[in-house]
Amino acid sequence: MTINRIIAAAFLAVASLAARAQAPEAPVAPAIPAPAPVIPANLENSVVKVFTTLRRPDLFKPWSKAAPQEATGSGVVIEGKRILTNAHVVGYASRVEIQASQSGDKIGATVVAIARGIDLAVLKLDDESFFDTHAPVARTNVLPAVRDAVFAYGYPTGGNSLSITKGIVSRIEFVNYNFNTSGLRIQIDAAINPGNSGGPVIGDDKMIGLAYATGTNVQNMGFIIPNEEIEIFLADVADGRYDGKPVMLDYIQTLENPVLRRYLKVDKSVEGAVVQGPHRKDGPLKEWDIITHIGETPVDNQAMVKLGQNLRVRFQYHVQRLAKNGKVPLTVVRAGKPMQVQLPLESERKMLIKDLDGGYPSYFIYGPMVFARASAEFVGALSANAAGLSALSFMGNPLITRRGDEPDAQREELVVVSAPFFPHKLSAGYSNRFTSVIYSINKVPVRSLAHLVAILRDLKDELVVIHFDQRAGETIVFPRKEMLEATETVLTDNGIRTQGSQDMMNVWNGKTPIKR
Repeated sequence: MTINRIIAAAFLAVASLAARAQAPEAPVAPAIPAPAPVIPANLENSVVKVFTTLRRPDLFKPWSKAAPQEATGSGVVIEGKRILTNAHVVGYASRVEIQASQSGDKIGATVVAIARGIDLAVLKLDDESFFDTHAPVARTNVLPAVRDAVFAYGYPTGGNSLSITKGIVSRIEFVNYNFNTSGLRIQIDAAINPGNSGGPVIGDDKMIGLAYATGTNVQNMGFIIPNEEIEIFLADVADGRYDGKPVMLDYIQTLENPVLRRYLKVDKSVEGAVVQGPHRKDGPLKEWDIITHIGETPVDNQAMVKLGQNLRVRFQYHVQRLAKNGKVPLTVVRAGKPMQVQLPLESERKMLIKDLDGGYPSYFIYGPMVFARASAEFVGALSANAAGLSALSFMGNPLITRRGDEPDAQREELVVVSAPFFPHKLSAGYSNRFTSVIYSINKVPVRSLAHLVAILRDLKDELVVIHFDQRAGETIVFPRKEMLEATETVLTDNGIRTQGSQDMMNVWNGKTPIKR
């Protein structure tokens, strides 16, 4: 069995005690438990259960969607007659409904704003009279302190009524939510389970954040998105469009190691974060620059900044607070001399293998082959098969070797064989090329899926020669005219309505010009 057959086979399988002053001669009074925090009367009435029917992509059959899946989550009423919830609760939803506590009626809803990176979404209700009796929950504008008591509200699995769990704030950090988005995150020890997602977490009678995740293979570890991140999101989508958070893409390392400090010739008075890799070669930051301040805030040798007396977070936290006109002010030490720079920011890191961002994969069927744009989700689906990943790595498949690369003029994206060959005599004798990345068609390097479709559309040669981007393996040759005829047979035999996604059919039919 060839290694290509092995690859194909492999992939087809988160009180303090109060001091009491008392007179020596007075009798000792019995201890009285502290009263529980008073919860606003409208709160239980303003936390809703969210019902969704999800139609996610079928990554290995891009011409179809996955089977409908019923799911539930939580949401909270906010100002503007809106419901706030998590993006992952309503992403890919073909149907959304909400239901208030102790209510027998469900109300249809529409997703009007979504930010998958920071996992937030806003819903609009079909019947806005709901808000006449369900008031928005007040949100605090300050971060809670570690050890503050909190209550998590929501509708976790295991029951239909509103659930309330109690805990404390365990930790506050600035973390990566995903490859492109970072933000503040609060860890709590109140129980958060599937279904709690999108529910408010309350402290001192006000919402401090939104539940969104629980720790994996751990106990008493839940995570919430704090109000600061929620306010940034709501301000962003006020114009009806989500633009994304500003982000600093330069690679940073700490300045803790004494030998590194000696190499950089800096004394103990210099503290900061070292630029390991500038994002832009022509940008203001250079390798070995030491970032000592972001704005007026000093950066320490662990690349952290202080927030108040007892909290330190990564210095990049201040990017979202100080960004102005697409730039953030930094003080750096370069070759022993301090200098001021204005660092340009981005809204995302451009990737050769992008995520679907809530969309469905583009594809194109040609004979027995299915071509698609490689996505982060496609690679993630392969990650469960360690043997298959090892084989791809050995072969030098770009899905593995170029996972973190950015696009360029030669390669705008990767084009992958996203499904096993359809049964057809034209593919007889060839190993299944599932997961293989296309390098060229008739010696024309392929820049993108649209480019591949344009090449096939305009091809006049008798034969179609497909080279794959890997260390070894077959080169496939097909007869061009027979491939066109086979395409219709394949579509009919497999009940596929269209040869490609609409964007690719526009290219195939000449409606979208592509630079050759």
